[in-house]
Amino acid sequence: MNSEIKTICVFASASDNINEIYFKAAHELGSEIANNHYDIIYGGSNLGLMGEVTNSARLRGSEIIGVMPEKLYNLGIHPGECSRFILTKGMRERKAKMDELSQAIIALSGGFGTLEELAEMIVQKQLGYNNKPIILLNTNGFYDNLIKFFDDIIEQNFAPKISKDIYFIAKNAKEALDYINSYDFSKNNYLDAKIGSKINH
Repeated sequence: MNSEIKTICVFASASDNINEIYFKAAHELGSEIANNHYDIIYGGSNLGLMGEVTNSARLRGSEIIGVMPEKLYNLGIHPGECSRFILTKGMRERKAKMDELSQAIIALSGGFGTLEELAEMIVQKQLGYNNKPIILLNTNGFYDNLIKFFDDIIEQNFAPKISKDIYFIAKNAKEALDYINSYDFSKNNYLDAKIGSKINH
């Protein structure tokens, strides 16, 4: 366990209509998070990979904090079994609260909402608003095309080459937790590294 990290924010799909391989990966991630004694911050739903990862972690002792916008709650999207459940005014407030309560980020496979959440955290780290480990759990090669797009952004100089240090690609849950456990906040400050690279070159 990393002593500087208590809670991991998990971004994930709320769809039940996806391949079983993604549910298996979510279950394994929940187990690894609990076995490493971390708690989870997530979007609050009991559906899809959200429900799978949090149920797996909760049954092994993790505290689960769900954060959901009032609109989704009022539409009947029910929360999972949370230790704490927080309602927010809207999506922006939801993301801000999840950011506030977590010290690490893992993005499982997901849709446009997951992509938006992940992109915001990458930009925040790029601009120095956070220094959290950010992991893409690349189950079944799900993120291959997105990673290629990130590489194209960097190769065409829309972002500096050091941008690859912002995020980590994990093939499985163990790789994701190994990265978090060994993460050194003092040596992984992207903005300081970026400024240093300009000075040195």
